[in-house]
Amino acid sequence: MEFKWDGVRAIAAVTGEQVRLYSRNSNNITGGYPELTVLRGLVAGRAVLLDGEIVALGEGGCPDFGLLQQRMHLRAPSPQLVEQVLLCYYVFDLLDLDGHRLLSQSYQRRRELLAALGLDGQSPQVRVPPYYTDVDGRQLLGVARGHGLEGVVGKRLGSRYEPGRRSPAWIKTALLRIQEVVIGGWTTGRGGRAGTFGALLLGAYDEQGWLRYLGDVGTGFSGRMLDDLLERLAALAQPDSPFDEPVPRGHARRAHWVRPQLVGEVEYRALSRDRRLRHAAWRGLRADKDPTQVTLT
Repeated sequence: MEFKWDGVRAIAAVTGEQVRLYSRNSNNITGGYPELTVLRGLVAGRAVLLDGEIVALGEGGCPDFGLLQQRMHLRAPSPQLVEQVLLCYYVFDLLDLDGHRLLSQSYQRRRELLAALGLDGQSPQVRVPPYYTDVDGRQLLGVARGHGLEGVVGKRLGSRYEPGRRSPAWIKTALLRIQEVVIGGWTTGRGGRAGTFGALLLGAYDEQGWLRYLGDVGTGFSGRMLDDLLERLAALAQPDSPFDEPVPRGHARRAHWVRPQLVGEVEYRALSRDRRLRHAAWRGLRADKDPTQVTLT
């Protein structure tokens, strides 16, 4: 069992003097995180393929996803922004070592090989967080809550690495309920939000591949987010609803529909009986996610 880090998942390929970073949907994101080229000096010339989470560190060294949003969509951040938004790559898996694929090896063995690389403690930009085999899960979840972490992940010690799918051998327990969402439309803002949008209309795909309506979110946006999102949404406008089920009339009559191409993330307290998000708040866009991978949880 290990802590869950609130950031963006990234695969790091290190070969000789070259470091390449890839998002979960295989986009090259190397240029967006120049400080992580430090990896090439940490592996002693070995060729490695690492899996981990890029995390922005806020006050007290706690993960701050909102802070990470300032970096996630930039191909080449300015030196000033790199200095202002401190990042750390938390490495929790080793997939290839010197050309030897390790996917079929057990999680415990991969962790042993990762520890033997000696990455942890060499640089403030790279850490190898511990995993625990003799701690009660409820106790670890309490520690996560006390340190402002997102939750914990339980992994079977004998599990292999399964790329491209959510393995049943890895179980996430989140302190906050988090849902990835596809934006299908927006409603016109009123009062202080006149001139921008009031809420985003959200959905996710079911097992049949239908885009289901999950409700709306109208809180959690900074002024910069509102401007950026409205510009992105305007470029995706379409005349009809992208959802594969009716949207409640109160939302539909004020809706501006968009092509379902933008993926975001919300936190919420509960789902209603008709599977609507209750008390949702916006967390940010997820450029590392493909819309078709956003499913109901």
